[in-house]
Amino acid sequence: MGKTLYDKVFDEHCVREVSPGQYQLYIALHLVHEATSAPAFEMLRERGLKLAAPERTFGTVDHVIPTNGEVRPYSDTTAEALETELEKNAMEFKFRYFSSGKKENGVVHVIGPEKGLTWPASTIACGDSHTSTHGAFGAVAFGVGTSQVRDILATQTVIMPRLRVKKVEITGRTPEGVTAKDVVLYVISKLGTRAGAGFAYEFAGQVIEKMTMEERMTVCNMAVEAGARVGYINPDETTFAYLRSRAFAPDDFESAVTRWKTFASDKDAEYSEVVSFDVSNLSPMVTWGTNPAQAVFVSDRTPESPDRDDADALAFMGFSANESVAGRRIDVAFIGSCTNGRLSDLEAAADVVRKARTTKAAHVKAVVVPGSHNVYNEAVALGLDRVFTDAGFEFRQPGCSMCLAMNSDKLEAGQVCASSSNRNFKGRQGSPTGRTLLMSPAMVAAAALRGYVCDVREFTGGVK
Repeated sequence: MGKTLYDKVFDEHCVREVSPGQYQLYIALHLVHEATSAPAFEMLRERGLKLAAPERTFGTVDHVIPTNGEVRPYSDTTAEALETELEKNAMEFKFRYFSSGKKENGVVHVIGPEKGLTWPASTIACGDSHTSTHGAFGAVAFGVGTSQVRDILATQTVIMPRLRVKKVEITGRTPEGVTAKDVVLYVISKLGTRAGAGFAYEFAGQVIEKMTMEERMTVCNMAVEAGARVGYINPDETTFAYLRSRAFAPDDFESAVTRWKTFASDKDAEYSEVVSFDVSNLSPMVTWGTNPAQAVFVSDRTPESPDRDDADALAFMGFSANESVAGRRIDVAFIGSCTNGRLSDLEAAADVVRKARTTKAAHVKAVVVPGSHNVYNEAVALGLDRVFTDAGFEFRQPGCSMCLAMNSDKLEAGQVCASSSNRNFKGRQGSPTGRTLLMSPAMVAAAALRGYVCDVREFTGGVK
């Protein structure tokens, strides 16, 4: 019987079984950011420990950094303290730090791939649940807690169980106007938020194979929203073409590719479960509730007969049962995050704005936040910043921004936000009464222009 990529990578990096079902796993790449690493470094300092493999540790600031161009010292003393602490730790423990002062920084799950740090057949950990993003390259990538960050810093290993593998096949042909974000929201709406507990998700099928690397990253980023610890896609020529000539790509790239190919799942690999979704009739998706599974086609309505959880979500969000999602007024539009802050995401949103030939609705605050300085510079070179600002959008500096709202980019009481981020939990965007509607960047742009949720295909064509 053949093996899955997950099992091949796990076996390659497994140091030993420390107790029944618990394994010591070597981590090939450790990414750190300011929001979760400070206590871990302090624990090392208290024990007089050094980094086990500083050459495998890379850091950046993303969660708390202001995106409005504010210079240091920041007015937010917490942000200033956390960034200063990460800078200090980088100097003391001698790992590579992508500095905001040198404009190297960005969202950790954006800069890792774009710098060529994310390799197939590797294990990748970070103190952030959306580390699953890197699985798009055929890596086993997962988020860890602060105590595990400490363990990886000290030993370059972590203790964890072996996951089961669920194959998620995406078949058919995506209709015009349907994006990777719509595909993954649809999958989550069908599987639910707990179906992935104890699993790694292997995304496969012709739809996945035709996706760009940035689209694949969106899919794997949101695997954790279905409860999975890991989401990955087998590496192929699309993967290798993306990585070739990146700053931190392997020196002997062709030899690396030869090795990486051997880690793809075998044709006769055994899976714990296999599920399949035909997306040929998919439409743009919008969430109406307080978890990513509470999502429908933009042309659909909220549940007619909601269960208790759905009823609670409807009440919080201000929806009624059997209410149309389209037409819901928004106050804020946010384009960015580790899910959808890459260049192609900004291009898709800008394309909607161009075709609309109008400005945003007067009552909407629309914010565009590139995922890195590289994305920012590329967007400016293409004139995307002008497309947005001419239409009344704010074009910001890189950061996590309004995804988690650990900086000043927050919703105010009761505001409704059309967001390209990954979570819509109560309070997620900085206000305990703020309400988040997840959708693709193009859909967010359309909502900003109209002032309410609408089908983006009204601007781009293809409305059925």
